[in-house]
Amino acid sequence: MFLSPYRVLDVTGPLGFLAGRILADLGADVIKVEAPGGDLSRRWPPFHEHHGGRQSLYWLAFNANKRGITLDLEAANGRFVLRELARSADVLVESFPPGYLAQHQLAYEQLHRENPRLVFVSITPYGQNGGHSGYPASDIEIMAASGAMSLAGEADGEPMRVSVPQAAQWAGSEAAMGALTALVYRTQSGRGQWVDVSAQAAVLAALAHAPVFWDLNRVNPERAGVYITGRSVSGARMRAFWPCQDGWINFIVYGGSAGRHTNQQLVAWMEERGMGADALRRIDWRRFTVPELTQEQVDAIEAPIGAFLATLTKQEFLAEAMARQMLGYPVSSAEDIHRDPQLDARAFWQQVGGGRPGGAIRYPGGFAVVDGERLPIRRPAPEVGEHNDEVYGHLVHDSPTVV
Repeated sequence: MFLSPYRVLDVTGPLGFLAGRILADLGADVIKVEAPGGDLSRRWPPFHEHHGGRQSLYWLAFNANKRGITLDLEAANGRFVLRELARSADVLVESFPPGYLAQHQLAYEQLHRENPRLVFVSITPYGQNGGHSGYPASDIEIMAASGAMSLAGEADGEPMRVSVPQAAQWAGSEAAMGALTALVYRTQSGRGQWVDVSAQAAVLAALAHAPVFWDLNRVNPERAGVYITGRSVSGARMRAFWPCQDGWINFIVYGGSAGRHTNQQLVAWMEERGMGADALRRIDWRRFTVPELTQEQVDAIEAPIGAFLATLTKQEFLAEAMARQMLGYPVSSAEDIHRDPQLDARAFWQQVGGGRPGGAIRYPGGFAVVDGERLPIRRPAPEVGEHNDEVYGHLVHDSPTVV
């Protein structure tokens, strides 16, 4: 495994869970540190019946592949143990408010003096400095502050958050990349670094396309619901999501070689089904381009396409699109993902923890297949304090206030 020689201390709340999970999937020995009694997010719904009680599916998913200990950082013994663990750790990931760890003599500067090779990753809503650095923030606040919500929702409606909470996932993935980058630097310099991750800035990666509209046309993109804008210099909008028999399909009338092929195949498919249209027959799809289309032209093209797509199921569309090598795909629900034959073929789902009370859990597998093998789920998420004795029992055997 890539990171098997490395040890990571994961002292995060939900904003940082994914960072530790990524490093654990890559083989690092990640030790999840919880307060006595466990993280509060262990009790978030939805639940899995587990060990005679209920455990948060969110917590179980994002903390798989980690060992788990409990420490009371408000107690001197707890702080002593974390410092001792940090002496030999390679990475520490934390998501406390700025200044909290410094008050407890556990900040980067303090731990770095004792372990100059330590990579210290801090994840906060707005970063370690600046006017907002001390502000707490929920997912919806981070999504709003990043600008992501300005592009989600109906044109005449309110800004919307994108589906389920995801700011923590953007922040966690950026934190993992920052940790890996700092480890590469350490191989050259021998010294660790402090990686400062702002969740607000991390979510900006989702908007990387937006500034281009201003650079090219001096137009700021705005919410457009199921449509996309910026494709045509005339300001025409084009539909991206279409209702079908059992949900929604993502399909856009493109130009370029791939788009022209797709459009030709779609028109041929419609003709075979007896749903061809004169408006589509009159177009020379071999030379079709989008940038100069007017809204009237777009509407004339999309009307028969919408009528055709409405007759299909998601799987009918996917099967034929694959056979014809067309761009487009169904919008998957959680149930669709659960039953996705592509994920099954790539051994994505893994049954873990069969010997535990409550039975095995079907986990999402590692995020990559390396040399033909998926990064494995080596262990289920830990029970509260499951590895206390294993990790630091010899240090705190007589200190019950720590565990």
